[in-house]
Amino acid sequence: MLYERWRQIAQENRDAIALHDPAHGECWTFAQLASLTEAKLAGSLAFPQGRDFIFTLLRAWRSGQVVCPLEPGQSPPVIEKLPKGCVHLKLTSATTGEARMVAFTGEQLAADAENIVATMGLRPEWPNLGVVSQAHSYGFSNLVLPLLLHGIPLVLVDSPMPESVRRAAASQESVTLPAVPALWRTWHEANAVPTNVRLAISAGAPLSLGLEDAIYAAQGLKVHNFYGSSECGGIAYDRSEVPRAEAACAGQPMKNVEVSVGQNGCLEVRSGAVGEAYWPKHAAELDGGRFQTSDLADISNGMVYLRGRAGDQIHVAGRKLSPEAVERVLLLHPGVRDCLVFGAPSAQAERTEIVVACVAARSALSNESLKQFLLEKLPAWQIPREWMFVDSLEVNGRGKLSRAEWRKRFLKMESVGA
Repeated sequence: MLYERWRQIAQENRDAIALHDPAHGECWTFAQLASLTEAKLAGSLAFPQGRDFIFTLLRAWRSGQVVCPLEPGQSPPVIEKLPKGCVHLKLTSATTGEARMVAFTGEQLAADAENIVATMGLRPEWPNLGVVSQAHSYGFSNLVLPLLLHGIPLVLVDSPMPESVRRAAASQESVTLPAVPALWRTWHEANAVPTNVRLAISAGAPLSLGLEDAIYAAQGLKVHNFYGSSECGGIAYDRSEVPRAEAACAGQPMKNVEVSVGQNGCLEVRSGAVGEAYWPKHAAELDGGRFQTSDLADISNGMVYLRGRAGDQIHVAGRKLSPEAVERVLLLHPGVRDCLVFGAPSAQAERTEIVVACVAARSALSNESLKQFLLEKLPAWQIPREWMFVDSLEVNGRGKLSRAEWRKRFLKMESVGA
């Protein structure tokens, strides 16, 4: 199904540029790309990765192989049995636990691409800049599938460094730039956001209002917040042409996507793009075209508002605190560049936690000054008791911050100091 659709796209756009690699001075038309990927591959599994990602993927589709995308240098997982009727296995980002595989049919992948193109208004005259990983669900759905199933050209970028992005963007008249908040921040602070970006998208982690406002003020560019999940593809998208008024707002549901809030307060998603099942071990939260996220949410006036993750909640003396609520206020302080809040075991009482704030500051700050700032906006019980000041908050290759990892660092630091 996917290969047949690709052949149709390649025929309709045969003389147009499909893939451009400015750093290596190479480009391929749709016809050339189709011609180069006609060979069949042996075996039942394919693992696209690195510079040959698109070529390997198309050969796998041609050969009827099940595809499992990998990051450059990532070792293939051991897959003892393949899911019947599925053509694609996604490795989840492990945001809420260990990485798992999600099985997809060709129809489900195609539905996600259709929803994204229709909702965001992707168009061939605005090629995608390929900064985010093609192997990650975000990059696969926003870069790879629009190219192969909808004829949206892709410009490969050899590095997310500001100069590389500017050089790649300069090869086109206008571009679409999907990225993650950490990259948008880096480019903005380096005054390197390309001036020919016509559509700017941010996903993978929450986009702060401060950064969204700053980019808009600097060059009138609206960065659209996009919310999705490996298990079901795109969920919500901020279609507004001006910055959001509330950081918790994830936007409106994607076209052809239905959302609701379950009894546990978490968002539930139903659409033709929802994956078939976790593999090899199924789970109730992903079944029958429905995915129950771990994101606490509200739906108001057709907009989705995210209130934190159920598993990230901090238990403070019998009360539950969403770390995002504290982070959003901390980011309003002009001296705070980035921050992460999490819970740690309390030495004074069992079954309760203390609130810990990890802060990357723009200039010298004290925890007392930040406490006073927060006390003007939050109840006293929500104020962090412990503070970590760092040069920067490291993110993984997908632009995500791991609370679990920073919690481990804090506890290790505490044990050393004890």
